[in-house]
Amino acid sequence: MAGRLPGAAAAGTAPLPRALLLLAALALFSLTFLSLRSLRPAAAPSLALDDTPRSLFLPPSFARPSVYHSPEGFASGYAEMEQSFKVYIYPDGDPKTFYQTPRKLTGKYSSEGYFFQNIRESRFRTDDPDQAHLFFVPISPHKMRGKGTSYENMTIIVKDYVEGLINKYPYWNRTLGADHFFVTCHDVGVRAFEGLPFMVKNSIRVVCSPSYNVDFIPHKDIALPQVLQPFALPEGGNDVENRTTLGFWAGHRNSKIRVILARVWENDTELAISNNRISRAIGELVYQKQFYRTKFCICPGGSQVNSARISDSIHYGCVPVILSDYYDLPFNDILDWRKFAVVLKERDVYQLKSILKSISQEEFVALHKSLVQIQKHFVWHSPPLPYDAFHMVMISGFDFTIHHEIYGLVS
Repeated sequence: MAGRLPGAAAAGTAPLPRALLLLAALALFSLTFLSLRSLRPAAAPSLALDDTPRSLFLPPSFARPSVYHSPEGFASGYAEMEQSFKVYIYPDGDPKTFYQTPRKLTGKYSSEGYFFQNIRESRFRTDDPDQAHLFFVPISPHKMRGKGTSYENMTIIVKDYVEGLINKYPYWNRTLGADHFFVTCHDVGVRAFEGLPFMVKNSIRVVCSPSYNVDFIPHKDIALPQVLQPFALPEGGNDVENRTTLGFWAGHRNSKIRVILARVWENDTELAISNNRISRAIGELVYQKQFYRTKFCICPGGSQVNSARISDSIHYGCVPVILSDYYDLPFNDILDWRKFAVVLKERDVYQLKSILKSISQEEFVALHKSLVQIQKHFVWHSPPLPYDAFHMVMISGFDFTIHHEIYGLVS
């Protein structure tokens, strides 16, 4: 028996090297196949329509995603906002005075009035404060101004009203106002809250004058687009061949940059620059029709960094040229402004003509096409419509709450 063990062992193990060789060959083949396959582009996953995530259903304008920093992220966030976002409006205050009632829905400060109207009409409003993500302080500086309230009295009224809400309700103290917001488009609106420094510091300010060198905090506050509605003429778009004027501006010289713009370029033959405002009411709508004929509409800051001329330009299909320092542009976290506008520093005013002429026709056409895509974001409706100015403001507020809920700053 002992003499047979080596022979038996040899006979039993003889097939083993062949088996190992076969396994090695198979492994080498598999690795080679997988390596070659990895060099091929991956096939898109096949999803049945009912299984497709809602975030993948993008509106038609998302066909060119370059206008949006993250089209998929925006679409998914928007869908989640529609499903879950809730805002509580404080009920206190006499609706016949400054509270809960918009001023008129016309004029260059109408964005404030539209927001007040829209928030009451929207699905986001809740009467249950325990469901709310944000709390709206419904006091309108624009309406105060319309009633002739002085600046001194305005600050007193706002201060007394907000302090009354804080003393009556427990919601402010849970976050020191981090989940509260107020809306103002009128120039004096920001000043109206100067008696409440803790509110300016902690709460979300939705303002038409978002200048981040005067206490505007971009990661917290929201830029409200200043839209002068109703528009006198329809939207412009897909009309590049009609735009033969290089640049256009007409307005009051109520800021340093406007004075310089008029002084340097008012006699130029290719730039239609006027140091006097063309009345919107005269004749055959001369002012508005000029937007249709122009490639680039100059939008210098006025008494504030903002101007309703930006939304005018967008509406009429004229590429806006932003000429204002320290301006946090509306929806800047969502929209890539450089894809549909020319964004300059105020010091660039002296090279304005050469800058605009350096933009090729192909580049201008691309800017114009992108501009048409985002027109719907800069118009107000009552009741509000999907993706309009109201919903863009709300998605900015929703994104703020999502960010801060992660860090436990908002309940």
